[in-house]
Amino acid sequence: MSGGTTIDKAFEALYASDDGSLDTAASLLAADRGVDAELARRGEEFVRTLWARGWQPADLVRMARRELADEHVRLLSALIRAETAGYGRLPHRWQAQIDGLDAEGGRPADRFSRATTVLELYRLLVRLPRLDAVGPAPGEALPPAVTGEPRMLGRIRALLAKAEATGYPEEAEALTAKAQELMARHSLDEATLAAGAPSPETPGAIRIGVEPPYEQAKAILLDAVATANHCRAVWNEAYGFSTVVGFEADLDPVELLYTSLLVQGTAAMTRAEAEQRAGGRKRTKSFRQSFLLAYANRLGARLSATSRRVAAEAPTLLPALASREVAVSARTDELFPETRTTRVRAAWDEAGWNHGATAADAAGLHPNRPHLP
Repeated sequence: MSGGTTIDKAFEALYASDDGSLDTAASLLAADRGVDAELARRGEEFVRTLWARGWQPADLVRMARRELADEHVRLLSALIRAETAGYGRLPHRWQAQIDGLDAEGGRPADRFSRATTVLELYRLLVRLPRLDAVGPAPGEALPPAVTGEPRMLGRIRALLAKAEATGYPEEAEALTAKAQELMARHSLDEATLAAGAPSPETPGAIRIGVEPPYEQAKAILLDAVATANHCRAVWNEAYGFSTVVGFEADLDPVELLYTSLLVQGTAAMTRAEAEQRAGGRKRTKSFRQSFLLAYANRLGARLSATSRRVAAEAPTLLPALASREVAVSARTDELFPETRTTRVRAAWDEAGWNHGATAADAAGLHPNRPHLP
């Protein structure tokens, strides 16, 4: 039996519902040492097909990590690197996703285990549905390349890194506040340019992972950050991400701020739990859920207040801002015509809620409040 014929026979198991078929297929592949190169090539084809179906490297890795094991993630990472190495240029943000892939590392000890890992991964890949594209796929026409990071984004990144590193809540508060103010002013600058000379730019989108545990609270936090910065966020619970829709200049800052606030919130939650334990009170999942929900709720209000304050300083630009928000809403409706609201599913814990609200105030947005050196 030729290598290609062996693979075709084995791949019938990818569409079967029982694991027995997978074991039989793995035995076929393990017994034929001539299939390895063709098996890798077929894997790259599966990956390439998913690019055309709207998936990106981080999306695929997220699904593999949720559904399978570390060895599958390493194998997938190797396939993605191999498939994308052949393009002269990749879409914006793809290189950062590829740079974050897992190293392939060690392989299973025997050919049967290796074949089983390959088939389990390929079975996942062939069953993934089409996603709404949030940018071009490799090989498609790409917009002009952007060299380097915008200076404003670098300043925001530096402020948030300091906020995450400091041990003083007041200093973290002031640094985070300054970052949000920079974001709001940058968005205002973009609206100024659009008002002076209307741009052909239309809203784009990015996907941001929303990982368990407590993913509902995290999705609410991301929605709050997006809304305060003239974007819209749509959560896909089944696949572990939210799609943030907005103008290009707002998308990366939203991801930066969300990631930083999540780091700060998780650290504050850990400190609050330690205080509770020191007082002889045990805290559970309901404490952590309530903490993060309160944190997201309070921060949303404070972020929006900062954006409104900055916008009020230039009232003549309010129509331009409104026009951009209408464009973002229209693009969101185009991408997601059937969105629905979701009820918050969380056990209530009053202490967790109060601690979360307090932590949100500590990460809050009072740029004029004095802070520790």
